[in-house]
Amino acid sequence: MSKVLIHPASYENAALAVDKAFETFPLELRGRKVLIKPNVLRASEAKEGIVTNPAVLRAVVEKVEGLGAASIIVGDNPGLFDYGTNEASFRKTGLMEASMGHYQNIGDDSVKVPFNAGFLPSVSVSRAVMEADVVISLPKFKTHGLTIITGAIKNSYGILPGAQKATLHKLAGNPARFHEAVVEVFRLRVPDLFIVDAIVGMEGNGPASPELRDIGLILASDNAVAMDAVIAAMMGCQPGGLRFLQKAKELGLGDYDLGAIEVIGELKRLPGFKLPPMSGEALARNDAIQQLIHSRTILRPEADPARCTGCGTCAGHCPADALSMSDGLPKVDTAACIACFCCQEMCPEKAIALR
Repeated sequence: MSKVLIHPASYENAALAVDKAFETFPLELRGRKVLIKPNVLRASEAKEGIVTNPAVLRAVVEKVEGLGAASIIVGDNPGLFDYGTNEASFRKTGLMEASMGHYQNIGDDSVKVPFNAGFLPSVSVSRAVMEADVVISLPKFKTHGLTIITGAIKNSYGILPGAQKATLHKLAGNPARFHEAVVEVFRLRVPDLFIVDAIVGMEGNGPASPELRDIGLILASDNAVAMDAVIAAMMGCQPGGLRFLQKAKELGLGDYDLGAIEVIGELKRLPGFKLPPMSGEALARNDAIQQLIHSRTILRPEADPARCTGCGTCAGHCPADALSMSDGLPKVDTAACIACFCCQEMCPEKAIALR
């Protein structure tokens, strides 16, 4: 039987709840490589509630340091709006400082892995994720216009650098298929522990809604399906009605039946919690959103000859090996490019533009 911890917390005393999470779900970290992945949707202020709060991240980093990890990497790949601004997103949110020197741009080195051929034959995943001994996921308690909730399973979508995320959105074609794509990404490297920032949650039309909700909790589990089932129940949503939870159960990743989950703490439905449209069709059929997704899949880097010095930094840091130097300028292989835009972020002359 899977367990989910529900523990009272504030951002001032988050460390107490984090201690309880590690006590309930102990991990052997001494001498091991640990990746900590917050939810960094985009550059925003911490008070906007769009990303995992820095206080939660700091508490987890301090705990992992104290447990003797050989190395710690804190990283994520920002979402649709902020490809190529990895470091800037961490700085603006306050997560850079909360990383306590362990931040790494995990988007600038990736490894290609086989994927579900019904979507794509392969995808590129941040190498730091695949090579970590232990992955700790720090989701945010939020709604999502397409998957209804964004929690433990959806947080793993950020292991994909760049526009692959938009490409899968586009290839899925409908909400149910996108739910399945999210699960396929999740199971490429299932995290070992989930600690959810539900101190201040988000309702309404997430994942970047202005409607915040004071909840005052930290949730933790070592099973994402159980975790997301509890989040769904707290939001007033039937877990079994969510296609991504159905798919995860079909694949043997866990059980969303609340009767099969041991809840440590008090599971209560949040009164009057605002959910987005349950089918996700409102977002899927929104022309502006679909045009944005399309625009992110077709952008490619291009060097400004007046600014480029031909140093080759962009080609050297391209995780997909899609850039090569020709006549002193970088040239892109459009078929290989995953539109992560690390080249733009790494260019010392700011000579890379997106076309």
